[in-house]
Amino acid sequence: MPGHPASNGRGALAGLAAFAVFASHDVVVKILGARFEPFQIVFFSVLFGFPIVTVMLMRDRTDGNLRPKHPYWSALRTAMAVITGLCVFYAFSTLPLAETYAILFSMPLLITMLAIPVLGEKVGWRRGLAVIVGLIGVIVVLQPGDTELTLGHLAAVIGAATGATAAVIVRKIGQDERAAVLLLYPMVANFVVMACFLPFVYKPVQLTELGGFGLMALLSFGGTLLQIAAYRLGSAVIVAPMQYSQIIWATLFGVLLFDEIPNMNTAIGAVIIIASGLYIVFREDRKSGSGTPVLRSRSRFGVPMGAPRVSVMQRLSQRRRTPRGEGAATPLSPPAE
Repeated sequence: MPGHPASNGRGALAGLAAFAVFASHDVVVKILGARFEPFQIVFFSVLFGFPIVTVMLMRDRTDGNLRPKHPYWSALRTAMAVITGLCVFYAFSTLPLAETYAILFSMPLLITMLAIPVLGEKVGWRRGLAVIVGLIGVIVVLQPGDTELTLGHLAAVIGAATGATAAVIVRKIGQDERAAVLLLYPMVANFVVMACFLPFVYKPVQLTELGGFGLMALLSFGGTLLQIAAYRLGSAVIVAPMQYSQIIWATLFGVLLFDEIPNMNTAIGAVIIIASGLYIVFREDRKSGSGTPVLRSRSRFGVPMGAPRVSVMQRLSQRRRTPRGEGAATPLSPPAE
């Protein structure tokens, strides 16, 4: 069970594997981004993701329709998911990998801030100070005034903000909405919106590039399954920090594939952001009865299949036993952490 040392060890390893796969996914995004506009990358990512998600949805036997119970929150989350995917893919395409990750790692900090007005969470002065320190780390990475800020930097900051917003909304409505609603609306919205822009940016796709789009979908799906397994095996406080291992992969891939060597500002800023994020994770875990927005709003940024989607996939991958004669099983909500 989660919390046992051996199980936590397996959970940590599964988490490390998941984020290594996600980092590989982002490398493919960056490679494709050298030739294609983000609109086209997101479009094909969603297109190849539909068959995979269809198989997952076949396991959702919950009775009901696809009408959201919280239409306004669902619409806002859908809009945030579309913006997140577009912005994050653009950031990966134009910025060094390590620099992009350093900025996106601010998402847990933003989730903590947004949980106050949206979820009514109470954040003490220690966590509040950690958020401020983490945001200072973002400023260190960006170095406004000394570094030429580009649209890629702006896209990464917007993607972190919209991704955090989507994560908090999932936390707010996730227990009431069907998993199919949470998953399908952002996917369909991404498909429709990107299809509208596609005629203006479309470039012919070679067979190898088509394989790259398919590989993106497979890596995204495989990473999600590994992340679900990680949270099943280990405690959230053990698994959640594994996301920061992506900075190692980003540095390695950046050096080997793109001749990107992180500068000192990026390195220092990343350390500050990661340290503040880890403090918030461990601080929240110590507070019994805390809402733990960082731990429970688990998200994978930049996934047009419906970011953040881990909690949704988890609900689709588990079943609750129902009393005999009451019909089909229904998905479980994410386990308490």
